[in-house]
Amino acid sequence: MKYVPRQPREGINVSDTHPLVEAGTLVVGLTAIFVAIVLLLIFLIEVVLYFVPAEKEAALFRDWLPGDLTTVSPADDRLYETQALVDRLAVHWPDSPYTFRVEIDNSEAANAMALPGGLIVITDGLLRQVESENELAFVLGHELGHFRNRDHLRALGRGVVLSLFLVATTGSDVSGLGIKVSDLALRSFSRKQELAADVFGLAIVNAEYGHVNQAWRLFERWDEGSRKLFDIVAYTSTHPQPGDRIERLEELAREEGWAVDGPVTELGW
Repeated sequence: MKYVPRQPREGINVSDTHPLVEAGTLVVGLTAIFVAIVLLLIFLIEVVLYFVPAEKEAALFRDWLPGDLTTVSPADDRLYETQALVDRLAVHWPDSPYTFRVEIDNSEAANAMALPGGLIVITDGLLRQVESENELAFVLGHELGHFRNRDHLRALGRGVVLSLFLVATTGSDVSGLGIKVSDLALRSFSRKQELAADVFGLAIVNAEYGHVNQAWRLFERWDEGSRKLFDIVAYTSTHPQPGDRIERLEELAREEGWAVDGPVTELGW
């Protein structure tokens, strides 16, 4: 009997699945793997950084500034006045390991951030919104609260991972690695962390003025809708919503017995 080989069926090496479906599955799978790796790296770096002594952190980042921070002129009176206010507030945290530095970011967005080494960045947009020293004192006190609880290390961990990702994807030299304020801003704190920062900040305001009058007035104006949505979105991207925050602050003041009436201090500019 003569053997007659048969031709393989047509398309045997071709998948029955549409190429676009296969491509989509591959992209989704690779994206999921990448996201999982990034989240794991962020978690591991944050854990490691949390155990770095605050004194060591302060020394390492003593003169550090984010690479993309555009600061106002050193001659700007607001810079001197805000630094002086931070120094006064910090007196009420006598065992602080930080020497706090203030920089004003020349940005229209209303925001404030606690960054590694004792650096507090507050934007030009926010300074244009506050109407009293008491309002500004609470914003700064809240950021001091994040330092007190070392919440800002979450920002550092995320910034390191994002910067390393940019180096890996763009092929840049690792020696040029720089953590940007835009990277550090992409962080959020838990409800518990934000509440703890508010408690510390409001306590410092009360210690400084003997009352908490006007401490949350900025958020009341935002909640009343008397300011641009742009301002609210910028600040609440990294902070609690104004309405919820006001209720918690009022409740906190009642629980602690802090006076809600008292003289309001005007800004120095």
